[in-house]
Amino acid sequence: MPKKIAVLTSGGDAPGMNAAIRSVVRCGIAKGWEVFGVKNGYQGLINGQIELMTTRHVGGILQRGGTILGSARCAEFETVEGRKKAIRNMNQLGIEALVVIGGNGSQSGNFALHQMGYPVVGIASTIDNDLVGSDITLGVDTALNIALEAIDRLKVTASSHQRAFILEVMGRKCGYIALMSGLAGGAEAITLPEIETDPEELAETIQQAYEHGKSHALIVAAEGATYNAAKLTEYFDKHKERLGFSMRSTILGHVQRGGAPGAYDRILASQFGWAAVETIEQKNYGVLVGQKGNVITHTPLADVVGKTKGIDPEVVRLARILD
Repeated sequence: MPKKIAVLTSGGDAPGMNAAIRSVVRCGIAKGWEVFGVKNGYQGLINGQIELMTTRHVGGILQRGGTILGSARCAEFETVEGRKKAIRNMNQLGIEALVVIGGNGSQSGNFALHQMGYPVVGIASTIDNDLVGSDITLGVDTALNIALEAIDRLKVTASSHQRAFILEVMGRKCGYIALMSGLAGGAEAITLPEIETDPEELAETIQQAYEHGKSHALIVAAEGATYNAAKLTEYFDKHKERLGFSMRSTILGHVQRGGAPGAYDRILASQFGWAAVETIEQKNYGVLVGQKGNVITHTPLADVVGKTKGIDPEVVRLARILD
């Protein structure tokens, strides 16, 4: 049974990462293990920024956004020599297993270590919710609620001034946040990276909303959609006379990543951290801890990396009916 493990966060920060770190550290210590924290993701592994953590290190971080361990890009880790250096640094400290909290790119790095024979476990964490192996990933619920709050606030000012708004949310390759926040917020239209958008149809939707006497209109656009906020603004500027509403755009950007995690993400992170420690104790390495059907699951990293979940076409269909 391992006596020393390490934990790192990698990729874009997600609300709940700190809660997951806390859970890994405290659950590991509860088993009598030593738990090390790696600063700045895979770069910290290569640089040897690996420190022993105590319960005091993770005190008061449950409600904090971001990650106390930090995250950084690391081109060197993409090389075999870089990964060998990372493994050597962990071996010198007697660390016997690594927990990686992150999304697609992070788990690809985790899998690369696994292929080199190093014991690893992943925790599904990305606000895009595109990671295979988990119905919902860490940070998604909080990010959605932040987007929804923005929608509700924009609707208030839009109604006051008889305007239409375009709200751009994060999602370069996956439109999950745009789809779900648009559905929950009652948007007139949603643009997604996965589905081609006809801007003329969107213009007609806005025009009809005005002609039907609505006091406002809202389009939620994913940043990676063909027609994101910039492209839609450019198109609508050429057809503003027919729209009725004056148009404004707001880019929510990295605001979605920040802030305190909600109750759901704090609980999910705590469960994921505990499951990761249990998985290491069972020596079930090379897997991603996630959740499917409200059950904590383990998916081989080989089935996770290089793939993304698609959006549910039935939810897309529902959103169009309700728009």
